[in-house]
Amino acid sequence: MKAAVLREVGKPLAIEDVKINKPGPHEVLIRTVAAGVCHSDLHFVEGAYPYPLPAVLGHESAGVVEQVGSEVRTVKPGDHVITCLSAFCGHCEHCLTGHMSRCVSPETKRQQGEEPRLARDDGSMNQFLNLSSFAEQMLIHEHACVAIRKDMPLDRAALIGCSVTTGVGAVIHTSNVRPGETVAVIGCGGVGLAAINGAAIAGAGRIIAIDMQGSKLNLAKQFGATDVVNAKDGDPVKQVMDLTGGGVHHSFEAIGLKATAEQAFKMLARGGTANIIGMIPVGVNIELHGADFLGEKRIQGSIMGSNRFPVDMPRFVDFYMSGKLKLDEMISRRIKLDQVNEAFDELKRGELARSVIMFDA
Repeated sequence: MKAAVLREVGKPLAIEDVKINKPGPHEVLIRTVAAGVCHSDLHFVEGAYPYPLPAVLGHESAGVVEQVGSEVRTVKPGDHVITCLSAFCGHCEHCLTGHMSRCVSPETKRQQGEEPRLARDDGSMNQFLNLSSFAEQMLIHEHACVAIRKDMPLDRAALIGCSVTTGVGAVIHTSNVRPGETVAVIGCGGVGLAAINGAAIAGAGRIIAIDMQGSKLNLAKQFGATDVVNAKDGDPVKQVMDLTGGGVHHSFEAIGLKATAEQAFKMLARGGTANIIGMIPVGVNIELHGADFLGEKRIQGSIMGSNRFPVDMPRFVDFYMSGKLKLDEMISRRIKLDQVNEAFDELKRGELARSVIMFDA
């Protein structure tokens, strides 16, 4: 099969022929239909997060099940599915207490000594984040995908696999935004727009979108932002404080920078919660004013929106089909696999919310 491979940090992905194995007892072989080009992939391309190479990148995808292993009970051939990088075992402490996105059990991967899921004639090939979506097929654990209704367009469904689940989930699960509360979202890329949309669905009374690109702020209004703040116009913390008269109940940092993470905490009202959903590079520390904690302010992380994706993703599909979840507006353009490096260049320039690779195109 054709796949986009990262062989060296900082270098473009190469389109190569990669071998894919057959499903083991709890594995599913999927024909990839669509894969979003997410900023998280770019972090690994640029080396902000280390990963064993070579690897087939991609982690935001949807497709059609082709084969299933002997023990698979959750999906069947012909099912339309959304994948999720936070594969879960189902019986560890995290899973049993309802925190499936925290599961780190090795059971969802092939063990040492087993044939790898992906390979090349000249050596091994690493699977990326349990998925490797930039490929014509995916071989994954059954608990890394969920079946959805077949009238859902798969290019839009792919976005639910990462940006939507991360952004909406951070709002409704990690921070538990309540109706009428005030929200600020820093960064209006795919994840930030999803957080804005999630805040609107949750009934937030005021949703403040913060970015440096006017076009993204205009897009944020379509996703439910009631106010916009352009960081180029001055200190965004002061602008938010002036707008709200004292700060927000919930802030969401969706970029992954030291400065914006610190701003997310500074713009809180007393009792507020800052949620870091952007990927801050390895080795970077953030600094907070200790006295601010006397105001019962909190800061916390969120991994994949604290999801229970087998339940969440079909519901998000229903939200889209009923007009509540905005996905059409998030897709900037549809591309072919060999255009993936162009999409990364556009992400670096901050031009697009999301490019989606179409494998049937």
